[in-house]
Amino acid sequence: MGAITFHVDAVLFDMDGTLVDSTAGVIGAWETFAETYPGLDVQKILSSSHGVRTVDNLKKYCGITSSVELEKEAARFEEAIVTSSKANGRNGITLLSGVRSIMDELVPGKNNPKPCWAIVTSATRAYASAALEISGIPVPDAFVTAEDVTQGKPYPDPYLLGAYKCGVPPGNCLVVEDAPSGVASGLAAGCAVIGLITSHTKEQMEAKHPTYLVENLSSVSMKMGANGGVDVVVNID
Repeated sequence: MGAITFHVDAVLFDMDGTLVDSTAGVIGAWETFAETYPGLDVQKILSSSHGVRTVDNLKKYCGITSSVELEKEAARFEEAIVTSSKANGRNGITLLSGVRSIMDELVPGKNNPKPCWAIVTSATRAYASAALEISGIPVPDAFVTAEDVTQGKPYPDPYLLGAYKCGVPPGNCLVVEDAPSGVASGLAAGCAVIGLITSHTKEQMEAKHPTYLVENLSSVSMKMGANGGVDVVVNID
C-alpha cells in the first residue's frame, strides 16, 4: 500500500510491548507467583494477560479479592518483573525496534505548553517509572498508569484520560498499541489506532480492527509538527 501520512494533535503510546520489551521479566514474575499460588498455568496466562492491569490479572488468576492485598501483591509482582529481568541471564527491559528514533524526535517537545505525546499504561506508576528509567525514556508530562483509572483497558477510560492530559480531543489523537485489549480501548475512546505485531499474532490484532497494522515501530516515523502536534508516516506493506 505504501506510505500513509497524516497529522494528529497527540500520540498516546502504550508501554510494555509497544515501547519496551519486558517479556523476560513478566515470565519470571509469573513463575515466582506460581510458587505462592499453586496451579497457575503460566503459559495460558501469558497468552491473555498482556495489556491488562496487574490488579485485574491477579484478581482473575490468583483469586485475590481484597483491595489491600491486591495493591500489595501488584507491587510485589511488578517488582519481580524488574528483578527477574536482571537475573538468570534474562535480557532485561529493552527498547523495541523503531522506538529510539521516535523518542529522539518527540522528547525535545516535552516542555511544550500542550503535550503532544503521552504514555498510557496498564502498569502501576512505580513499575512504569522504573521501566522507563531502565530503558532510557523520560517520563512524559502526560502519564497515565493503572492507579489513575477505575476501569482499565479494554475500557476507553485510560485513553480518554491520556487525551485529556494532553489537552486535546480523543478524536485528534493516535493510539499506538500491541495488545488486543489496548486496541479496543483506543478505538472505544474515539482515537485512531496503530496496532503492532510485537506480542500477539497478526490474526489476534486484526480481530480488533486497528486503523493501521504494522510489524513494529520501525514502520512508523513521527516528527513534531510545525505548529504543534505530530506528523506521522505509516509504511504499510
